[in-house]
Amino acid sequence: MSDPTAPDLDSFDPADRGLLSPVWASPAVSGATGDDAVVAAMLALEASWAEALEAAGLVEPGAGHAVRLAVSEGMTAHAYDGARLAQAAQVGGNPVIPLVKALREATAEPGTSAVHRGLTSQDVLDSALMLVAKRAVAGVLADLSPAAEALAKLADSHRATPQVARTLTQHSLPSSFGLKAANWLQGVAHAEALLGGLRFPVQCGGAAGTNASLVALGGEPDALAADWAQRSGLDRAVAPWQSFRGPATDLGHALAAACAAAAHVANDIMLLARPEIGELGEPLAPGRGASSAMPQKQNPALSVLIRSAALQAPAHVMQLELASALTEDERTGGAWHSEWPALRELLRLAGGAAAALRELVEGLRVFPSRMRRNLEASGPLLLGERIMLELSGVAEGGRAGIQKAVDAALAAAADGADPAEQESVLRNELRAVVPADAAGEDFDARLDDLLDPAGYQGDAAGIVDRILAAYENRPAHHRHRD
Repeated sequence: MSDPTAPDLDSFDPADRGLLSPVWASPAVSGATGDDAVVAAMLALEASWAEALEAAGLVEPGAGHAVRLAVSEGMTAHAYDGARLAQAAQVGGNPVIPLVKALREATAEPGTSAVHRGLTSQDVLDSALMLVAKRAVAGVLADLSPAAEALAKLADSHRATPQVARTLTQHSLPSSFGLKAANWLQGVAHAEALLGGLRFPVQCGGAAGTNASLVALGGEPDALAADWAQRSGLDRAVAPWQSFRGPATDLGHALAAACAAAAHVANDIMLLARPEIGELGEPLAPGRGASSAMPQKQNPALSVLIRSAALQAPAHVMQLELASALTEDERTGGAWHSEWPALRELLRLAGGAAAALRELVEGLRVFPSRMRRNLEASGPLLLGERIMLELSGVAEGGRAGIQKAVDAALAAAADGADPAEQESVLRNELRAVVPADAAGEDFDARLDDLLDPAGYQGDAAGIVDRILAAYENRPAHHRHRD
């Protein structure tokens, strides 16, 4: 018996708009990487190719214009429907075949014979994905660069803001929030440099990577490919790369690096925004982080979205590497096809993560008083390393004597002593193991100094300065804000 409440699935819009992946659901990200964007890129490349053929004298005058006209008029009239092309692609294994058929039918003479002449499907689709990627990466950088700027400002303004360093989740030594922000900046700036240094090469190899048809037409393949790249806004390739997948894997790794760098920031903020820690807070915005059940909650929604992107990205990079490893002969079957969705998802994840990161760090709320309070919560034991370094040489029993004093403070902490009580125990034990002649007249003042967390930040400020200097002096082509 059929269920009368069951939906008519055939009537549903099959488009994926990011309902289950909200990190990239904004139109700025989804639109730049959607099916329509891929179709538009393929069509633009077909038009540019016809124009390159005409410029080389390999097709009749006016052929390039005729193809360009068919592309623009067809797009205006929605003649190249992505859904129909997707369904038709099942017949030949890729969407270029039905697209070329539709374009030929729409193109008037003398352009018909120029459509796709001398190309193969992989030339068009690889080049189109590079064109889509170039545009999408520009969007990633448009958010990643301001995020890096915001992190640089945080590092600079908080270079001396005391904060406890945590290693293996536990309090370890005094540090500064400026150093934490500078370390975040290192990752984001590194990803920015990787993305900014990418090349997006045109693919032009013909049926088997030899460009035999172009030679037979009387053309010079390398010159034609260079002209095609210039007209399309892509980079010139050294050679056809249909069996060398470096451009795809390089792109994938750079996008995953952006997701990972953003996640480093998000992971720390998620932890430090816990109510019991309270050192940081995400930007406040109406409805942001609201709970469907608990009206009092303020969830770290931006950090959660970034983390979701970073958790997904490595699998897609692995898919690209696997496809590269399993490429066989001069053109591969199946492995090449598996790259397409992986590349698109990486572009989307990186785009969404960069946008969320920018909002997160530009509006990040910093609470230095809570940082200081948490730093002091560890009591004098946080300075155990400093005490050992500076007093073990004069203490009775050397290191063992200092360890005995620290152990006494640890025992007091285990018995519930608060930080002030722990410090009192430690001071008394240190007075007992450090001889009077070594302690000097004002040993208490020396202990005050030793037990001040702000005085034991090591080279934190210097590290911040070097990271900021490296960031400011990075190569000009990586300064996307300029």
